[in-house]
Amino acid sequence: MFKQKNYVALGAVVLVAVLLLSLPTRATSRLKLAVESWFLPLFGLAGAAQQLPADLADNVLPRHELLREIDVLRRENQQLKEQQIQTAAIARENDQLRESLGWQRQMPWKLKLANVVMRDPANWWRTVQIDLGSRDGIQTNQPVLTAEGLVGRVSAVSYLSSQVVLIGDPNCHVSALVENNTRDIGVLSYDPYDNSLADLSYLASTANLKPGQSVITSGLGGVFPKGIPIGKIYDSQTIEFGLANEARVKLNASLGALEQVWVLFK
Repeated sequence: MFKQKNYVALGAVVLVAVLLLSLPTRATSRLKLAVESWFLPLFGLAGAAQQLPADLADNVLPRHELLREIDVLRRENQQLKEQQIQTAAIARENDQLRESLGWQRQMPWKLKLANVVMRDPANWWRTVQIDLGSRDGIQTNQPVLTAEGLVGRVSAVSYLSSQVVLIGDPNCHVSALVENNTRDIGVLSYDPYDNSLADLSYLASTANLKPGQSVITSGLGGVFPKGIPIGKIYDSQTIEFGLANEARVKLNASLGALEQVWVLFK
C-alpha cells in the first residue's frame, strides 16, 4: 500500500514536469515569477537573520572602549563650558570698555585708563594698586575715578605702578559740595563701618540736607577739580547741640569691585 502511494506521487511529479515543459515560454516565465514572489520574502528573512549577528558584532563596542569615549565626551563638554565662560567674560569686558571710552570722550578732563592689579591685604578696602607709574606720567595726588564717580587719589608712585588711596581712608579727605539750594560744602572722610558710605562733616547748621541729593567735588583744596560725582546724601543729623550738621554719603563707585579706573591729568 505504501509503495502504491509512492508510485502515485512519483507519477504526479512526472506529470507536472511534463506539463511545465510543454507550456509556452511566456507562460513558464510567469509561473517562475509567481513562485519566486511566494518564496522571496522567506529567503530575505533568512538572509536578514543570518546578517543580524554579524551587524551586532560590528556595532557593539567593548566596555573599556565605551568608557574611553564617555570620558572624551565629558572632557569636550567641560572645555566647551570653560570656553563659554571665557567668551562671556571677554564680551562683558568689551562692553565695559566701550562704555568707559564713550564716557571718557564726554568728560572735560584728560584721562588715562588703568587696571587694578592688587589690593593691600593690611588695608583691603582703602587702597589699591594700578598698573600705571611714573613712566606713564603718573604723579602723586592725581584724582582717580570711574564712570560712576570719584574713587580716590594717587598716594605713591613707582616706575611701573602706583598706589591709590580710596575715599573713606583717613588719608583721603575730599572737599565736597551738596547740590541743593544752599550749596552746602563739607569734607568727605572716613566711615569705619561701611565701605560704600563716607562721612560728610563740617557742614553749616543751616545746611538743607535731604536723602538723595547729589554730592560732587567742590574744587576747593587743590587736589580734585570741581564737578566729579561722588554720591548721594544717605542720611544726616545735627551735632554739637545744633551748631553743625553731618551726613553720610552713599558713594556712586563700588570701591569693593574695582577692576579698571581712570587717572585724571590736570
